Amino acid sequence: MTSHTSTPSEGALLVISAHAGDFVWRAGGAIALAAERGQRAKVLCLSFGERGESARAWRDGLALDEIKALRRTEATNAAAALGAEIEFLDAGDYPLLETPELVDRVVRVYREVDPAVVLTHTLTDPYNGDHPAAARMALQARVLAQAVGYDAPGEPLGAPPVFFFEPHQPEQCDFKPNLLLDITPVFDKKRKAMECLAAQQHMWDYYTDLAKRRGVQLKRNAGPNLGLSHGTMGEAYVRLYPQTTGVLA
Repeated sequence: MTSHTSTPSEGALLVISAHAGDFVWRAGGAIALAAERGQRAKVLCLSFGERGESARAWRDGLALDEIKALRRTEATNAAAALGAEIEFLDAGDYPLLETPELVDRVVRVYREVDPAVVLTHTLTDPYNGDHPAAARMALQARVLAQAVGYDAPGEPLGAPPVFFFEPHQPEQCDFKPNLLLDITPVFDKKRKAMECLAAQQHMWDYYTDLAKRRGVQLKRNAGPNLGLSHGTMGEAYVRLYPQTTGVLA
């Protein structure tokens, strides 16, 4: 059972995902770590990825409604494997259209979850316009949710930090990570979640190999004193807003 309780110092994690599989490949480790700490972890899927990220299902002859149902089941099982809850807005993909109505729905999720941390896509992705569209809406909704006068239930949002998770082709998306997350203790959960996404089986090994490479970089940047093992697994992120601190570390 997923816990919805959080300590005040940690708060909730909100992940805004364009499609049903994105949150697993790119942020599954962060989600599983949060859930293990007892944080509430919520995934908001703007679409099922039914048109652009379900090629195998289309080739198998499934109809659109069947593909949506398939991707919903896969993503729900993946979220459960990570310890997260999940909500689908069924906004459609390829293209994922930015509308005031959809942004308003995201605002309402922000107000309900009151996240301490937000994860979403990069603002640049020449291979998939849905990803930056999701990021733009995630950022716009965050600002609106902060406004005292915005007409939505709940209290105005604070200023949760936003981290962009790694796109599929980072070099083409101007992705230069400034945070490497050690996901070694929960990588088995991430792999289990990936294996829930049979419609995108070709991604399983790709993101396992990527976690190994990011783990090598994590060890190199952490130095020898942390005692990280040879099998360290990592995820890469870019922090959007400045970190506020009284101590440099």
